[in-house]
Formats: sequence, structure tokens, C-alpha cells
Amino acid sequence: MSSHGEPIPMKSSRSGPLRGTAEVPGDKSISHRALILGALAVGETTITGLLEGQDVLDTAAAMRAFGAEVEKRGETWHVHGVGVGGFAEPDRVIDCGNSGTGVRLIMGAMATTPIAATFTGDASLAKRPMARVTDPLALFGARAYGRSGGRLPMTIRGAEAPVPVRYATPVPSAQVKSAVLLAGLGAPGETVVIEREATRDHSERMLAGFGAQVSTEVTDEGRVITLVGQPELRPQSLAVPRDPSSAAFPVCAALITEGSDVLVPNIGLNPTRAGLFETLREMGADLTYENEREEGGEPAADLRARFSPNMRGIEVPAERAASMIDEYPVLSVVAACAEGATHMPGVRELRVKESDRIDAMATGLRACGVSVEEGPDWWTVQGRGPGGVPGGAMVQSHLDHRIAMSFLVLGLAARAPVQVDDGGPIATSFPIFEPLMAGLGAEIVREA
Repeated sequence: MSSHGEPIPMKSSRSGPLRGTAEVPGDKSISHRALILGALAVGETTITGLLEGQDVLDTAAAMRAFGAEVEKRGETWHVHGVGVGGFAEPDRVIDCGNSGTGVRLIMGAMATTPIAATFTGDASLAKRPMARVTDPLALFGARAYGRSGGRLPMTIRGAEAPVPVRYATPVPSAQVKSAVLLAGLGAPGETVVIEREATRDHSERMLAGFGAQVSTEVTDEGRVITLVGQPELRPQSLAVPRDPSSAAFPVCAALITEGSDVLVPNIGLNPTRAGLFETLREMGADLTYENEREEGGEPAADLRARFSPNMRGIEVPAERAASMIDEYPVLSVVAACAEGATHMPGVRELRVKESDRIDAMATGLRACGVSVEEGPDWWTVQGRGPGGVPGGAMVQSHLDHRIAMSFLVLGLAARAPVQVDDGGPIATSFPIFEPLMAGLGAEIVREA
């Protein structure tokens, strides 16, 4: 079942060349953070290019519940913030739908304000572990009451007298880092987060843009991020660059579909997010960057992807995992269409995403005739070469938007159509996926 209704079975079939321009939505990670920091600023923040998928709309609704004014006028979103420490206690449960990013960042943002809030989500989100966030938030003085295993629904009671924290993240996670930094806004003194492996740094960039005093130093411990608490955040005018995670789907579809030539403009190329594109180029993909520039402090470029019949499998560096963790499902589809084996180590985080993404992709790829080996934190896809994937399977999306879209991309190049049991969750992150892909010439349809 999809996250907000009945299942929507979908099917994709071998397509002719994909051609044209793919105008993908705004970056989801940046969109979440823009709404939350806008709500914590004093005054009105304006946002253009906001991703209007359900995940982000749920975060906007949550900010309203905490007392911020959030509305869309024309093509611009307006957020009138309440200031750090100004959140009001919500009078209803905060439903974060399918979004692990949304719920974890919001928990951090309210954890050092003396209010209580109860969080819930859809069936997929209710299975995801929250202790990785609530444990460090407890160091500030916040308390969490949830289901066994630290799962939603869960009530967070913010710290009455928050204290600053020094916290080393046990696994690479931008969500955990960001939750701790957002909590640190409400604590006096310096909050420090130490990460052994770099993760996406949108929070640090945006915090600095809103006027917080935040610095990053590379030491023997790793990346040491220091935030000075209790600032007065200044409202901003933000233009959200387009989402590299969404761009991954038309880019990868073009690379594996014969004769394709697709332009994907204005894609954010933050170094902590662009690992997929670097990996594809190492595999031999005909993927070029055009018109390189900066958008709102984030590097960006137009991506041009052409059919690449000579791609070969590679060993993906484990240290690159954090910069492309959400893109491994669609990378595995490209790997299936390349020659030789693609080995992907250091990806334990995939086991606790919206689904167990290693298991979900491995099971579906095997059903489509692709050999996959897997371990606790690695997997290997044995490529069958261009046009060599048999396809012809019905696969389960497990309420996971990226699993659904990845298999729909595979069907465009497989010998027989690939069906997905439920494409409904795609709306959470990429609401225009179907018309965008159809506009390029992709054969993707909803099943009756």
C-alpha cells in the first residue's frame, strides 16, 4: 500500500531513445532545512524552487503546528519564523508521513525547547529506528517516549535547561548530525559534532547563511563541526537548487536506454552529494557538466547524459558512500546494464532506510535475471551488459519511493517489462516523475 492511499501498480517497458530536457524538482534535503530554519529565524524567509513533494509538505505542516506562519503565494513560499526557542507546543500529533529526514530534523529542532510533541508517520517510517537521534538528544536533556526499539509513534519532551553537547556520530548520517546541530541552537555555549566520514553539509552551509556561528575543522578525529548556541537567526531569501537525487533517475535512464540524450539543468553538485555522478563517470558513462556555477551558496551545473554502451563495473570506494547513499538503488540498475561486477562496500546505512534497500534491490534484481551477492554492509551486482537484463518480473517497492523509481528505470532497458507493486510512494519525493519521464519518451504506465 502506498503511504497515503491505495496501492498504485506501475509498469515500465523497453523504450526508444529518451530525449529532451528533464526539469527535476527542488532538492529535498535543502527544502526540509529551508522550512525548519525559516521557522527558527526572526522575521520572514522567502523560498523559491521548494520541492512540493509530500515529505516536504509534511514538514511545512509541522512548522505551522509549532507556531510558524507558512504559506505559498504564487511560486514563492513565505515562512514567518518564531525565533530560536520560540516553538509553541503543538495541539496535535505531528505526522511526518514517509520522511525520515523530516521527523529526525524536527525532533532536533524542538529538543531544546521546553515543550512536548508527539510524532508519527506511515507504515514505513514507523519501522525506522529513531534511537540514533533520540540518544544524542537525551544528552541535551530531552526525553523520548516511544514504542519498543525506539520507533514511532513517539513523544519528545524538550529539555527544560538544555546543556551543550559534544557528540561523535557512530555511523555516517547527515540526519543525525543535523538533528544534533539544530538542537544545539537552543543550548548555551558550543555544541560540537564529530564525524569520521563526511556527510552532506547542507545544514552547516544553511546555518551559516541564516547567521549562526558554525565552523568545521578537519582533525585526527575527523570533521569537527562547532556551533555556537542561542543565536538570533536572520531571515533569508533562498533559491533551492534542483535535487541531485531526483536527477539520478533521468540521468541513469538515459545512460542505459539506447540512443538517449537528456539534459538535466541546474542540479546541485555539493561535493557531499555528487558521489553518484563521479561513480558513473568512472564506469565510463557519457555524462558531462555544462554551465557550472553557484546557486544560493551551493555549486550547480547542467548535466547532459547520453546512452553509454561501454560502461563497466567498478569497485565503488567505501568512503564515497555518504555522498551517494540514496543513489545506490539506481546505481545498481546501471550496474546491471554494465559489463562486469560492481562492488559497493560500506553501505550498512542502506539497511535502515525507508526499506532495507540492499535486500529490496537484490531481491528485485534477481527476479529480473541479475546475479547479486550481498553482506551486512556490502553488495555486488554482476552486470549483464547493455540490453542484457531479462526483466519480466513483478517487484515489491516496500513503500520506498527510490526502490519503485529504480525498477521503473530498469524496465526501460530490460528485454521484458518490469512491474512495481506500488508506485504511490514516488509522490513523497518526486511528484512529477511520471509526466517528466513520459515527456522524455519513457514507456511508464499505471496498471489498472
